[in-house]
Amino acid sequence: MIDAHFHVWRIARGDYDWLAGEDARLRRDFTVDDWVAAGVPTPVRAGVLVQAAPTDAETEFVLSVARERPELVAGVVGWVDLAADDAAARVERLAAQPRLVGLRPWLQALDDPDWVLTPSVARGLAAIESADLVYEALARPVHLGRLVEVARRRPGLRIVVDHAAKPDIAADAFEPWASDLRRLAEAPNVVCKLSGLLTEAGDRVDAAALRPYVETVLDAFGPGRVLWGSDWPVVTTVADYASWLATATSLVPPRDHEAVFTTSAVAAYRLTVSATADQTGPEEQR
Repeated sequence: MIDAHFHVWRIARGDYDWLAGEDARLRRDFTVDDWVAAGVPTPVRAGVLVQAAPTDAETEFVLSVARERPELVAGVVGWVDLAADDAAARVERLAAQPRLVGLRPWLQALDDPDWVLTPSVARGLAAIESADLVYEALARPVHLGRLVEVARRRPGLRIVVDHAAKPDIAADAFEPWASDLRRLAEAPNVVCKLSGLLTEAGDRVDAAALRPYVETVLDAFGPGRVLWGSDWPVVTTVADYASWLATATSLVPPRDHEAVFTTSAVAAYRLTVSATADQTGPEEQR
């Protein structure tokens, strides 16, 4: 089984400014060994390590972690300034790193929701496509229409939507999120992560509240284009690792477990993961 979205960070590196406004439990170092320990009760055997700060230094850091723990880190999603004049050269250099599978600008942190449609960013997206990497969309519902246009303009660009674009489950803001997500799912080059939902749910963290959102993701994309991620350690402010996995497992039909919890991630990121060869199916951990 593959965790398609987890983080590590080292506070002393100094570029995790966003943590200042987060739960105090997150304001400490988190390592791959911590992630392994959190997942001990589960059948997770490998994961995709996603950058947690929009800096070049962070990208180098997570790549170094992957080099140190290649048996656990199946792929790395880094960051690059896609609007920079030298974005294409930066992308080309990073693409040479053997574990790099994608790049993630922080749409959710930008003031202009149309940023991803600007000509300068288009050049960066073209470079990602040419390098055969994933464009990882850290988006909110407001960005879904913009991502529809990105997918239309660049049908060869592989797009992964993080956290189902963070629907406001706490306020039960099902629409227009659901309709916009379905429109985006019409593009065959887009896949969606079943991750990050608990931290958008406020007090509504029970399976019943999450069900319509999970069902919408599965119905829109189909299990072959949905991949599960823990969003660890962020998820720990709401639930422990095993509890979130158990909730996700209960919400995904058993016939779709293999796809959502393993093979969709392999396909989306084109992973080579020997560590999952002897895995236990997720339904067996319930």
